[in-house]
Amino acid sequence: MHGYVYAFVGINASDINYSAGRYDASVKPPFDIGFEGVGDVVALGLSASADYTVGQAVAYVKAGSFAEYTVVPAKQAVPLPSVKPEFLTLMVSGATAYISLKELGELSEGKKVLVTAAAGGTGQFAVQLAKKAKCHVIGTCSSDEKGGFLKSIGCDRTINYKTENVESVLRKDYPEGVDVVYESVGGKMFDLALNSLATKGHLIVIGFIAGYQNPTGLQPIKAELLPAKLLKKSASIRGFFLNHYLSEYKMALKHLLKMYEKGDLVCEVDFGDMSPEGKFTGLESVFRAVDYMYMGKNIGKIVVELPHSVNSKL
Repeated sequence: MHGYVYAFVGINASDINYSAGRYDASVKPPFDIGFEGVGDVVALGLSASADYTVGQAVAYVKAGSFAEYTVVPAKQAVPLPSVKPEFLTLMVSGATAYISLKELGELSEGKKVLVTAAAGGTGQFAVQLAKKAKCHVIGTCSSDEKGGFLKSIGCDRTINYKTENVESVLRKDYPEGVDVVYESVGGKMFDLALNSLATKGHLIVIGFIAGYQNPTGLQPIKAELLPAKLLKKSASIRGFFLNHYLSEYKMALKHLLKMYEKGDLVCEVDFGDMSPEGKFTGLESVFRAVDYMYMGKNIGKIVVELPHSVNSKL
């Protein structure tokens, strides 16, 4: 019988860093890229057959995920109720927001949390998790449509940086500063976020997408005064890289999956329906999906659909 099996792969800002050789300079092309996917089990090794069955839905995080078929070690697979792209949003983007805010954010009721690129793949979760911690959430974004989405997931104040001056909005509306910044843009936005920290504030560096497409990968920041700025406010900057927190990962994912299944978490997925050439389908559309992200067009997590005929390869 003919049929189609659907799998989905997730697009991450760091895909560009990986393919540019910034994470591991010793890896020489050609090499496989992509970090995460969800799909059906089509075949099992001996030890895996104790825990999994053919046709079961699983998610996985592993380098080389941009593939129609991939071999995943059984202990790295996450069993899912079904193959849904929403589950994919939690694997890297959701887990990053959950673990970083829990471990580094020191969130508590009434704190002011600024999320940059708030309508993006991971920003959407930072907004919702900070709201669940009863914080006041401010989100920056690049369009009114994104602002509308942010309001719908509970963002208290949205700032469209294309039409509003982020710095003056923060100075006027939050003269005491913000307590936590979830920062993934870098460059000028980093400087601005740093300057708007409150006394004892934390700035969590999730990434710096503004610089990923530069040959060096970094846009200069005005950091010469950094020690003085931090001292004056007893503030801190903390970096977060998911790979260093894998001990927390299973617990985080379990928690997020439960929240989603209970309807407590919006997992927004963007398939690129509004992109010039339409929906991201098939591996050949991965490069379009990456471009779409860097143009700042996406609302939520960008996902590429990989339909393939069941009787094709195996």
